[in-house]
Amino acid sequence: MKLVDELFEIYRGRLQGTEEDLDMITLTVLEQLSQKEILGMIKELKEEELAYFFRLYLFEALKQKFDTIDTDHGFADKRLYH
Repeated sequence: MKLVDELFEIYRGRLQGTEEDLDMITLTVLEQLSQKEILGMIKELKEEELAYFFRLYLFEALKQKFDTIDTDHGFADKRLYH
């Protein structure tokens, strides 16, 4: 994706690439884009990129749901991830 390449070039050498750095970058980008712009970028994704995008979304959403359930039931230490 062109945006990812551009962001990488902007921040390469400036940031460490830690999860905190990446979270800051992604939140900043999202704050500046409208829903129309985001959907336009999604429509431009190649089929493989779209599948990866959706797989990653599902993975993170499910992980968050299971983390919430585990925390609610006191099972946080018994999580099993592949």
